[in-house]
Amino acid sequence: MKKHTSSKWLGTAALGLFVLSPISQVLAETKANNLEPVVVTANRIDLLDTEAPYATEIYTWDQIQKTGSTNIYDFLGRHTSMMVTPGSGNPFAQKIDMRGFGVGDGYQNIIVTIDGRRMNNIDMQPQLLTSIPLINIERIEIIKGSGSVAQGDGATAGTLNIVTRKRSGGSASVFAGSQGKLASSVNLGVVKDKYALNLSADNASYDGFRDANSKGQKDASTANNLKADLQVFPTEILELRVGAAVTRIDTAYGSPMTKAEFNAKPEQMTYPSWGGEDDAFTLQRLESDVLSLGASVNLTDTLTLAVDHAREDKMSQYKGSKGADYEYNSTDLSLKYTANGFSLIAGAQAFDGERDAFGSETTKDNLGAFLQSQYKFGSSLVSVGVRHEKVTYEYKPTTGTQLKDDHKLTAWDVGFNQQFSKAVSGFINLNQAFQAPDIDRFFKFGGGFNDFIEPAETKTINLGVNHVQENNKLKATAFYTQLENEIYYYNVSFADKNTNIDKSYKYGVEVQDKFKLTSQLSGSVNYTWLKAIIDKENEAAGAYNGKDLPGVSEHNISLSLDYAITDKSTVMLTQVWRSKAYAAEDFANNFSQKQKAYNLTNLGYSHKLEQVTLFAQVDNVFDKANGIWVKDDAIYPVNFTRTWQLGARLDF
Repeated sequence: MKKHTSSKWLGTAALGLFVLSPISQVLAETKANNLEPVVVTANRIDLLDTEAPYATEIYTWDQIQKTGSTNIYDFLGRHTSMMVTPGSGNPFAQKIDMRGFGVGDGYQNIIVTIDGRRMNNIDMQPQLLTSIPLINIERIEIIKGSGSVAQGDGATAGTLNIVTRKRSGGSASVFAGSQGKLASSVNLGVVKDKYALNLSADNASYDGFRDANSKGQKDASTANNLKADLQVFPTEILELRVGAAVTRIDTAYGSPMTKAEFNAKPEQMTYPSWGGEDDAFTLQRLESDVLSLGASVNLTDTLTLAVDHAREDKMSQYKGSKGADYEYNSTDLSLKYTANGFSLIAGAQAFDGERDAFGSETTKDNLGAFLQSQYKFGSSLVSVGVRHEKVTYEYKPTTGTQLKDDHKLTAWDVGFNQQFSKAVSGFINLNQAFQAPDIDRFFKFGGGFNDFIEPAETKTINLGVNHVQENNKLKATAFYTQLENEIYYYNVSFADKNTNIDKSYKYGVEVQDKFKLTSQLSGSVNYTWLKAIIDKENEAAGAYNGKDLPGVSEHNISLSLDYAITDKSTVMLTQVWRSKAYAAEDFANNFSQKQKAYNLTNLGYSHKLEQVTLFAQVDNVFDKANGIWVKDDAIYPVNFTRTWQLGARLDF
C-alpha cells in the first residue's frame, strides 16, 4: 500500500472578495420563490422531486448561498432535517444522522456521494464532508428510506447526494468572526462547446472555543481544500471526465467533561482522569488525495454507456500514534436505456478499501450489480429495482493468523407515484437495505480481534404526499422500518464488544414546508417526529428489550424565516431544536443523566450591492449551552456560546 507523508500547509485558498397544511390560499397572488419542482438524480434516473416514488429533500445553490452558511455542516444542521453533531467535539469531522439511527452510528447508515463518488469509509471515521467547499455545491439531494439499489451497502436510512457546480462564471467569499474564525473560498468555471472546467478552493480556521491549558494549547483547527474538474466533449456523443481533489486538515478538540463542569463553565479546559494537561486536547491530522477519471458515450439516441473510476489515498494520524494509511479504489459501470417514458439502468459497482494501521492490514471489498427501472404512464410512475452485493473482509496481521469472511446481500426497492392534480401527488415505497459492518467492529477496545459480526438488514415502508402551490411547497412522509442485527457497541465493563441488536424498529413522520407568506416574508420548516425502539436483544439478559435507542430525539425541528426589508436587504432567523434523549451509551435507559435538549437560535442579515452580497450573523443568540451526552459525566460541549461573523460574497 502506498504510504502517506505529511504535506505542507496549503495556505488560504482565496482572499477577501467582497405543519402539515399549506399556507392560506388567500396569499396566492404573491409570487413564488424557489418553490417549483426540481430535478433529483440521487437514484441515478433523473426526475422531478414531486414525481419521485420516494421521500426527497432538495436544496439548490441559490437556496444554500442565501443562508450565509460558511460550510456544509452548518447548512445541513440548521436548514435541513438532518441531525449534525461534531464527533467527539471535532468541528471538521462531524457526524450526520436521520431516521433515528443515533448520534453514535447514524452516519454509517447514510451513503454520501459527491458527483457519484462514494465518500463512506471502511472504518468508523465519518464521511469527510469538510472536503467539499460549500460554494462549489450546485445541489444537495437527501433521499430518505430509499437508495439501497443505486448505492448498496450502508443506505439503510437513505442517501445524501452532492452535485457540484458546472457553469461559466465564478464566486468568491470571505468570512471572519469570533474565536478567530477565518474562512475564504473561491469557485471558477468555464463552459464551452468542447470542454467545461471548474476550479474551487477554500480555507477555514478557528483559534478555538475551549480555554487554553498552561502551555497555551487550544482546540485550534484548520482545513484546506483544492478541487479541479474537467469535462471534454470531443464529439457530440462522447464525454470524457477527469478530476482531482486535495484536502489537508489539522484539528484539535477538547476532552469530555462532567455535568458539574459543563453547568459551571462549558468552555473550560478539562482532561481525562488518566492524563494531564498534555492530554486535554486530541490532535488529529487528516490528508486526502483523490483522482477520478470517467467517460460517457451515447451508443444510440436511447442508450448511454458510462464508466467512472476514482482512487483516494488518505492518512489519519493522532498525536502520539503512527496513524493509519488508506487506499480506496471505486469503479462504476452502467448502461442506461431511456425511451417513451421508460428508463432502465443496469450497472456494476466495485469499492475496494484497504487500511494499514496498528500492525495489520485490513480490507473491505464490495462488489455489487444492480438493475433499476422506471416507467411513467399518464399521471402515474412506477419504479422497481434489485441489487446483489458481495462484501469480502480480510485481516492480515504482521504476526498471527490471517482471517477472512464474506457476506452475500440483497437490496430491492419498489415505488409508485400518482399525480392526483397539478398541485397534489402521493407516493408509496417499499425498500430493503443492508449495512455490512465496518472493519473497526471486528476489533476489541484496546486491541485484539473481536469477531466477525453480522450485517444489519432493514425493511422500510414510506407513504408520502407532495402539495405544491405558487407560494407553498409541502412534503410529508410517514415511515416504518423493521431491522434485524442493527449494529452497536455493547459497552459493559470487562464484557464490552461490538455486536448486533437482534430485532429493532423505527417509525415516524417527516414534514418539510417551504413557504412565501407575503412579498417580504418567506421561510421553511423541517419537523420530524420519530421513535426508535429496541425490540429484542440477548445481550444484557434482556435488559434492553423494549427500550428506546439512545441518542435519538423524539422531536426535531429546524425553522428558517427570511424578511426582506428592501429588495436588497434581508433579515434571517433560524431556530434548531431537538428534544432530550437518552445518552449515547444508555441502551438500558437507566443512566442518571440524559441528553439535554438542543436549542440553537441564529440571527443573520444580508445586503446585496450589485455583484457583492454582504453578510452578518450572530449564532446562538440566547447563549444556550449545548452538549453531547455520551454517558454520565461524559459530555462534549458543542454550540455552547454566542458567536458572530461578518462576510461577503462576490458573484461574477
